[in-house]
Amino acid sequence: MDVTQKATRGSVGIESFRDRLRIRLPRELYSGKQKYLGLGLADTPENRQIAEQKVHQIEQDIKTGCFDETLAKYKPHRHLSIVKAEEAYTVLTISELWDRYIDCKRQTLKPRTLDKLSVLEKHIKRCPYQSLDEGIKIRISLLQHTTNSQAKDVLMYLSAACKWGMKYGLVAFNPFEGMYKELPKHKWQEDSQPNAFSEEEKEKIIQAFKNHKPAKGIGYSHYAPFVEFLFLTGCRPSEAIGLQWKHITSDCSRICFESALVQVGNGERVRVNGSKNNKKRVFNCNQRLQQLLLEIKPENPEPESLVFLSPEGLSIHYRNFSRRAWDRIVDPIARRKTTPYSCRDTFISEQIAKGVPTAIVAKWCDNSVGMIEKKYLDSNFLEQIKPL
Repeated sequence: MDVTQKATRGSVGIESFRDRLRIRLPRELYSGKQKYLGLGLADTPENRQIAEQKVHQIEQDIKTGCFDETLAKYKPHRHLSIVKAEEAYTVLTISELWDRYIDCKRQTLKPRTLDKLSVLEKHIKRCPYQSLDEGIKIRISLLQHTTNSQAKDVLMYLSAACKWGMKYGLVAFNPFEGMYKELPKHKWQEDSQPNAFSEEEKEKIIQAFKNHKPAKGIGYSHYAPFVEFLFLTGCRPSEAIGLQWKHITSDCSRICFESALVQVGNGERVRVNGSKNNKKRVFNCNQRLQQLLLEIKPENPEPESLVFLSPEGLSIHYRNFSRRAWDRIVDPIARRKTTPYSCRDTFISEQIAKGVPTAIVAKWCDNSVGMIEKKYLDSNFLEQIKPL
């Protein structure tokens, strides 16, 4: 006797036809015609759970506009078929699992994250060991063919992919659980101490950019407003680079940080809506910041125009700016290695030293109180402050 899982009109449903499971698709997808997707699975409680996961995938794709009308994306692969209830529904290779995981997550990931994952994917595809039963061999191979940092990232994301696969019935276990934690920390985790400038260093750096006009070669005075802006807001460089005049009130008293321009692997700049933490925030300008913005503001700025441009009139190339302008101007002053992110450390340390509550500074800079204290608040800077 055929049994049909009840479903609302226009939804995806599960049917049992001749004791085999199939998925009934909404007529609206095919101009009123009824179509089915055969799963090739016996009608058992275990296989119905698999069918439900397939239904969920199709429903999500319909909602996001990613539905494959050819149904090729949803047809069961030969090695995924389940006939016996006690058999595990398994993806046999890490590459297969990775493809499905990324396909599911792609719409929610930022361009820079996708760029990073494309690099990690190469290590996964090249790994000579592909079975989930070879977890230790996969780890050893990664460490032999790439850096500790890259291997650590690959193992972390493979563990996440396995957890996702277990949730949706694609894999039965996670051989990478906790494996990445056993490897040494990333270099940036070891050397993640904040690196704030003193008040004197900050002013010297701003003036050095303003006055940089060499007799020969490229002058970097063009970047002086950009650098001062970083010091006065504590924003991320990508947020300043992506800032448009539409994000600033006409009197330059308030800024809305709601997007950024980030660079991906090929150097292309991509606009990302929301902050790194997918938020937007309003920042009230003090008198110095307001005056800076009023001085550089065109008479009738185009709302979509960038506030800070390169000397060529394009968006600022962060890597080039850091390697050339920043290192050349700042290194002789600071006498230590710094990056434009040190402006963020400086702003945070300054504000807290002046008595602004950490929770408020965290809001201004789109971060948590814990992260502020751990990653950005420079204790060396605070040691220079005397009690009132």
